Amino acid sequence: MQSLESPELRPPDAARSRLGLVVDALRGRGGDPTSGPLGAAILFLAIPMVLEMAMESVFAVVDIFFVSQLGAASVAAVGLTESLMTIVYTVAMGLSIGVTATVSRRVGEKDPAAAGAATVQAMLLGALLAAILGVFGVWQADTLLRLMGAGPEVVAAGLGYTRVLLGLNGVILMLFLLNAAFRGAGDAAIAMRVLWIANGLNIVLDPLLIFGVGPFPEMGVTGAAVATSIGRGVAVCVQIYTLFRLSDRLRVTLDQFRVRLDVIVRLVRLSATGTFQIFIGMASWVGLVRVIADFGPEALAGYTVAIRIVLFALLPAWGLSNAAATMVGQNMGAGQPDRAERSVWAASMISFTFLGGTGLLFLLFAPQLVGVFGVDEATAAYAVRGLRIVAGGFFFYGHGMTLSAAFNGAGDAWTPTWLNLFCFWLWEVPLAWFLAYPMGWGPTGVFTAVAVAYSTLAVAAAILFRRGRWKEATV
Repeated sequence: MQSLESPELRPPDAARSRLGLVVDALRGRGGDPTSGPLGAAILFLAIPMVLEMAMESVFAVVDIFFVSQLGAASVAAVGLTESLMTIVYTVAMGLSIGVTATVSRRVGEKDPAAAGAATVQAMLLGALLAAILGVFGVWQADTLLRLMGAGPEVVAAGLGYTRVLLGLNGVILMLFLLNAAFRGAGDAAIAMRVLWIANGLNIVLDPLLIFGVGPFPEMGVTGAAVATSIGRGVAVCVQIYTLFRLSDRLRVTLDQFRVRLDVIVRLVRLSATGTFQIFIGMASWVGLVRVIADFGPEALAGYTVAIRIVLFALLPAWGLSNAAATMVGQNMGAGQPDRAERSVWAASMISFTFLGGTGLLFLLFAPQLVGVFGVDEATAAYAVRGLRIVAGGFFFYGHGMTLSAAFNGAGDAWTPTWLNLFCFWLWEVPLAWFLAYPMGWGPTGVFTAVAVAYSTLAVAAAILFRRGRWKEATV
């Protein structure tokens, strides 16, 4: 019998090295964005970022799974409230752009005190915005639901749910902002772990509070909001404790909790542009839905299924994009613009390879992927066609996403904002209408417009990135 130490049974060094990289990334140990091999540095950041984004997407899926057992009115209330919460997510994601850019630049400059101060100012700014949104949301929750088209039955079922989520929107803002700070500091594993905590609590508490299991009160659909808020709230507490006690990359102190208008102004300057940038991207999907809705419920449902599959497949590319933003910010702070540029192209090529392979799988197995959703034959036909058309441009999407994030990481938030405005509102939505109606392509025209617009974004972003003006941005 061979010994376990024999060469035949030992894993190859390369495999062992890759496994070690994954383990280190999940544990948040090792790795420096400003030194060492670029590929390893990018993956060290990207692996936990991909898992973090996957965890964030789980919240809505879990809530819908349990709430669907309460009836159509409750499901409709959740859907309408999620539409209202888009405002909160837009603000949170926009602020996160400014936070990541600022913290990563300060960390790259080897100024941890300034990075901590920027994090504190982001917390104070987030708390102020959360208070404003929360008071207005609780006060006008029923009016907002009716404005979204909710009837009396839906308002009665979902008013508590809406009030809880809007009133406690601060936990969402803080979760996003502090995770953005950790990512900017290069500690992506912390951001991943807190979402594991939040999701774990949400999964456990959802059925207990919705259906009143054991000693827990039966709260119906409102229980889903309470469970989600508790999960996120505990995660925020863990984030704050980590900032004060545990993190070796980003620390804050009590004496930093005073208003610094100069830091806040810089954050607002970056974040306002970032918020507008996120809004443009999100709102363009509304425009596409409006175009395709006229072709019937099956077309709209097919579009919804196809886009959900696409967005899930893009999660790794978003993780790589966030990694590129951190790499750019820290290397610019360290006075290494050339390394910053090389890291972006390296991340872009990794994304290109992954999404290209995913696109080929979608082209080949679209019917099987759509079949998982159990939709009717007409809806499935639209979804399969849409998935194949959109996946045809996957080779380009990774480039566009990574380059856009790199601009943000450098503090040049205006360039991707203008790119989004042109590619999505001045190009994608009009093209979708033109192909769907005058050209007579119907829903196929909408799917084609998505592929063309994202491919255009990739080409335009590459041209602007090569010009290098982003290297002159100040944070």
